[in-house]
Amino acid sequence: MERPIECLAGAAVKCRAAAILPELRVLRPSRRAANAALLPEVTMNPMEQLVFDLVPPEPPSFSSFLVGRNAEAVAALGRFASGEAIEKSLFLWGAAGAGKSHLLRATVTEAAAGGNTAVYVADPGALVAMDPATLAAHSLVAVDAIEAGNAEAQARLFTLFNSLREAGHRFIGAASVAPATLAVREDLRTRLGWGVVYEILPLADSDKPIALAGYARRRGFAIPEEVIRYLLAHARRDMPALLGVLTALDRHSLASRRPITVPMLRDWLQRDIRLP
Repeated sequence: MERPIECLAGAAVKCRAAAILPELRVLRPSRRAANAALLPEVTMNPMEQLVFDLVPPEPPSFSSFLVGRNAEAVAALGRFASGEAIEKSLFLWGAAGAGKSHLLRATVTEAAAGGNTAVYVADPGALVAMDPATLAAHSLVAVDAIEAGNAEAQARLFTLFNSLREAGHRFIGAASVAPATLAVREDLRTRLGWGVVYEILPLADSDKPIALAGYARRRGFAIPEEVIRYLLAHARRDMPALLGVLTALDRHSLASRRPITVPMLRDWLQRDIRLP
């Protein structure tokens, strides 16, 4: 069962797979059908499995985030991670797949790497089971999917926000909508808007070819322009899905010892992901 809370302190860093990258190796059976278009199930022999195991899921980081039009937000998160920010709270909002969760995890990871105690809470409902004093003792707390919190979770989040502020610690929240339009209790909604607020914008379609080529280059492999064009024409166009396919394609290329070409991509997509 997936843990909703991930605590990071000093060098002891525990991260789930990055939000910007789909979970390619660990998947609950009930989610397989829903993710069939994104998560290929490739039958591998032991040698192929060994190759795949040598390529671990990429951890969430600022360097693995495709910045696009979000440079100001990423810079602000970097200051929060280092403790240099003047503000005590920051809020991210935007459409699904834009990279909010990835950025929250990257900020917590960066803070922990710098020797600060930090925690990422994927589900606000998990706050109900946590000790408020212990949680508020962290230098940085990031809470994702705030709109999903029920009344009890909202009450805990309200208390946490105030405790962190009184202690001089920092809070980062994320939701699909801006604080002003969040369907939460009024006093919480007001506080979430006290700090800096950024909309995380997805990459424009015109920016995706360059971004995908750069992502592949940073991972150590080249992807021809015609492959990128085919991928954009036949796969889902949101960046988490595209990057997930690239990551899996890189592994498939390593395992099969074949270069990445349009015929190889077409065969793989049709066989394993069932795209046209």
